[in-house]
Amino acid sequence: MSQLRTVQVLGGGSAGSSAHVGSLAAGLVARGVRVTVCAPQAVDRAHDFTAAGSQFLPVPRRSDPAAVAALRAACTGADVVHAHGLHAAARTALALSGRSVPLVVTWHTRRYAEGARRQILHLLERRAARAAAVVLAPTSDLVDLARERGARDARLAPLTVPPPRAVNPGPAGNGIGVDKLRAELGAVERPLLVAAGNLVPQHGFTTLLDAARLWRDLDPEPLLVVAGEGRERDALRRRIRNEELPVSLVDPGDEPGELLAAADLALLPSRWEGRSRFAQEALRAGVPLVATAVGGTPELVGGAAELVPYGDAEALARAVVRLIEEPAERARLAGAGRAQAAGWPTEDDTIAHVLSVYDELAQPLAAGRDR
Repeated sequence: MSQLRTVQVLGGGSAGSSAHVGSLAAGLVARGVRVTVCAPQAVDRAHDFTAAGSQFLPVPRRSDPAAVAALRAACTGADVVHAHGLHAAARTALALSGRSVPLVVTWHTRRYAEGARRQILHLLERRAARAAAVVLAPTSDLVDLARERGARDARLAPLTVPPPRAVNPGPAGNGIGVDKLRAELGAVERPLLVAAGNLVPQHGFTTLLDAARLWRDLDPEPLLVVAGEGRERDALRRRIRNEELPVSLVDPGDEPGELLAAADLALLPSRWEGRSRFAQEALRAGVPLVATAVGGTPELVGGAAELVPYGDAEALARAVVRLIEEPAERARLAGAGRAQAAGWPTEDDTIAHVLSVYDELAQPLAAGRDR
């Protein structure tokens, strides 16, 4: 069989899915696979897919004829095309229309919408699920949803992202870098709480601000730093200002691990998560995590995090206050988090699983060409 060629397609590229594709592309190249990554130019600037030997072709995040035609040209000659996310899957299905190239879709996250937007979302999910030869998903509920939407073959898949770059603690390992960051944030002698993600309704930042109102009477008052961008940013900023909440909104940056290195607690208030990159980084770094018991989070963290119901600001605030007041429990969670992270699937596990799916799909096509 000739050298396998795959095309990886990203839409806007969330931090988690982009990091996954970067890891996957590098691992596939190392195993002799020819890899082309198609994504908006800005995604490549952040992740530099070519550094590990992939070819990169800029394709805008649109479904207009020009964008679909560019993607169709990029997929010419591919043995397997792999789309990441619903929008990327729908555009790729259009680009592959009339061709026999197998499409793999990784369904990274669950989305929510109301009214007419909900109908559009369901249509997008059906198109993505039905176009795929195989749908890969990080949680069992996403596997079930893909099957409900008409997927012929939906599978639970190991999915991990590479560990973040280590944070330089400063000369002689004395923590000067972390201390400087805490000073810049205004958290020298107060607890520092960190959250990160897209500032959209399903990520629960409104509930997080509700909780911040409840712990503001602690002495010293904790500082909550939220790193993110999104359509709720202005509304959250107005509320922080109007209610004088002890919360700071900061730009997300490339490495949330730098904020986590300085944090006393990490907070994840989402309505749904698969295998949250932020949660993975928190546990790897030994930062105690308070998260909502949704999606794949309970399986991901096991007993190494404090889990609370989604949308319950009082439960979230109680968990935060208890951990602030109990350093021994924070230390226990820090150790448990590192131990839990050591048992997660590795990048090699993820790459080997995806490659086995590619081989399974590509071999019948190769046999047909050889006859």
